[in-house]
Amino acid sequence: KIIKKHGGKADIAEEYSIAAVSGYSGEPEQFFAKAPLIASFLKSEKLTLDKKEIEYTLSAQIKYAQNDMVIIDWDGAFVFEPEGQINSIVELLEAANLQLLRYRVLDFDLDKRLQRALRLTQKPTAKTLIPLNRELAQSFREIIKIRAESIAEFDALEREIKLIGDWYSARLYDLISKKFHLDGWRNSIKNKQESLEDVYSIIAENFSVSRGKFLEFIQMILWFVLLAGWFVLLAFDIAASLRSQ
Repeated sequence: KIIKKHGGKADIAEEYSIAAVSGYSGEPEQFFAKAPLIASFLKSEKLTLDKKEIEYTLSAQIKYAQNDMVIIDWDGAFVFEPEGQINSIVELLEAANLQLLRYRVLDFDLDKRLQRALRLTQKPTAKTLIPLNRELAQSFREIIKIRAESIAEFDALEREIKLIGDWYSARLYDLISKKFHLDGWRNSIKNKQESLEDVYSIIAENFSVSRGKFLEFIQMILWFVLLAGWFVLLAFDIAASLRSQ
């Protein structure tokens, strides 16, 4: 429902699990006796994980007090909070997951547009010039729209991050974004947008050259038609002169 509400695509959706442990006393490290189970949950993995993999998975953690802890991974999070007050943590995880989905949808859309652009790089013929002209115009409008929307989204995300009031929440979101590779997704999207703009600029230049050659060809045909018509008229004049003699 969240994906559809924000314009996402269900076919690239992923589940994210959050386990919360509350009602305990002491430090959360006491539960690390079950570290293999915690790591398997975080990775949605049924296999028994290697010891080093378990250590690496549990290392992505953050603490505020001695008795709490949040462990973050790509597929899930483990929250230790003795009082069970985890609403703000869940909200940050939801926001980061939503941002990741936005990036994935945009990245998927850019891949399709790059494939479409490669198809347009084929040398246009006289038959395809007019449809290509319309398609290029539409594609340029779509690229401008995507660029504007992505810039607006990136700016909105920056504002949302700046609005995170407390130091702990900001650190937690930073940990989540690193685990989700949000900066990597963002840079990939920017690079693909620039590549798409470059490809369409090249296509437009080639199209202008092809259209110019096509117009020259049409002009040449019209000139030959006029020349042939002039010869026909001349022939009629000569024939009329011969008949009048």
